[in-house]
Amino acid sequence: MKLTAQELYSKLVDDYKIIGETGVINFSLKDLTISIETKDTVGNLLQEWLKAWMMKENVEFEENTNSQVFPDFYLDKHNQKQGLLEVKTFDWKRGPGFDLANFDSYCNSLLVNAYRIDSDYLIFTYQMEGSVITIKNVWLKKIWELACPSGPYPLKVQEKKSIIYNIRPSVWYSNQSKFKPFSSKEEFLSALNNTRYQYPQTRHANGHWLQNVIKNYQEHTGVELVVK
Repeated sequence: MKLTAQELYSKLVDDYKIIGETGVINFSLKDLTISIETKDTVGNLLQEWLKAWMMKENVEFEENTNSQVFPDFYLDKHNQKQGLLEVKTFDWKRGPGFDLANFDSYCNSLLVNAYRIDSDYLIFTYQMEGSVITIKNVWLKKIWELACPSGPYPLKVQEKKSIIYNIRPSVWYSNQSKFKPFSSKEEFLSALNNTRYQYPQTRHANGHWLQNVIKNYQEHTGVELVVK
């Protein structure tokens, strides 16, 4: 069964009703079973669970053989420019601590695979008490619906010792957040381009980066983006 990311989300949330459900993490070795109360493995386990659930539901997908490379899943096995799905998880009490992408790698990837900007992020947030995990909420978002501006740069990033490492998410579900997510992919691309111009390590190489991304996007999708 071939599903879009939105159809997959609806099947998981509306039909399967995953929100509010609980699970327990146990580990067995020989005749001893223990309950796992650390959160280190929750993200990987939820992704493995999602994979098993999609198989059980006969959902068509292909898993990325390299777990370190974007995306986690392809929902269209015959056209891997569409249906790119990345899975993210975070502890409800601590807020979203994950990275959206590595800054340099993402900028470089858009020059050749600009369609990546349309990828979907399936995000689970959980609460853990002992070894019991409760799914508090699930979202399906585009990167521009997760990213936001910040004080230092037009785009919220992780910076250490004046070096930008990753693109960081907003707290998109909170009305109290100072910085709101971008409203469109064009607005996100503009912020990304302006951050590259402001950041000393990419300013000299920025040149026609944005124009090249727009050109590559049109070559892949047939759609011309208008970015101010």
